[in-house]
Amino acid sequence: MSVSVLGSGAFGTALAISLAGKRPVTLWSRDADQALKMQDTRQNTRLPGVALPSDIIVTSDIDTATQAETLLLAVPMQQLRSALSRHAFLLTGKTLVACCKGIELSTGLGPVSVIDQTVPEARAALLTGPSFADDIARGLPTALTLACADAAMSQSLQAELTTANLRLYRTTDTIGAELGGALKNVMAIGCGASIGAGLGDSARAALITRGFAEMQRFATLRGARPETLMGLSGLGDLVLTCSSELSRNYRFGLSLGKHETFDANTTVEGVATAQAMADIATAEGLEMPISTTVAELSSGAYSVTEALQSLLNRPLKEE
Repeated sequence: MSVSVLGSGAFGTALAISLAGKRPVTLWSRDADQALKMQDTRQNTRLPGVALPSDIIVTSDIDTATQAETLLLAVPMQQLRSALSRHAFLLTGKTLVACCKGIELSTGLGPVSVIDQTVPEARAALLTGPSFADDIARGLPTALTLACADAAMSQSLQAELTTANLRLYRTTDTIGAELGGALKNVMAIGCGASIGAGLGDSARAALITRGFAEMQRFATLRGARPETLMGLSGLGDLVLTCSSELSRNYRFGLSLGKHETFDANTTVEGVATAQAMADIATAEGLEMPISTTVAELSSGAYSVTEALQSLLNRPLKEE
């Protein structure tokens, strides 16, 4: 199986580095200057101190990159549809593995569903779970979920994409895997804000626990299997993202809690996901207080103090 990674950010580059231990890998960048620099220096500035193996070919030529049978799509969730639409004629018949997390703001769909809609002749899968690009790139052990509705295809991909440091577990529950990876980003923003505001670890533990209950409630309503949320793509990713400053979503929340400016060039998928969740919850009459509060906080409609009061003043109930 030949493999290309479309997207040369930190995560896409890290995946290419891990996969290069098994076969030559093409890494595509839409920025021609960046591609040339990476090819020449064997470095990506987003992964300082990590060298690109000689088995990675970096290119900005999309025709070259899409010659591979399997394409890993390491692009932000809110850009996935436009990227697929732009290159749909090159992607027909390919195996497309989404490596992004989130819910499309305009449709409420996850990455596998967006692939199915945009390139229906392709074979869609999702790679998700608790992982930081720097860990993968440096060869540290990482376990992820590979979600694919086709069980036979899932087994084949699992064998081909598992590497010395990247262990994959498979599931056919694409909805559960999509939503676990998306919704945990919302909770990470809330946890970051609570720590940034000095509310302490006990408050964070409460947010993780009650946030996970919201994730399960939302995901099962959308057709996910409850056990999927208990796995790597749900609980595992939630624990990691809500407890480390390596998470962009957590760092964004920290900045909100501390009233600090956050880098506008940094992708924070949880912001759009929180808004999408809040919209869906309102439309379907689903109780999602933490997600709705994070949406208000992220948009600037709530201050951290107002967000806290909104949650603390809710009616008392059974757990």
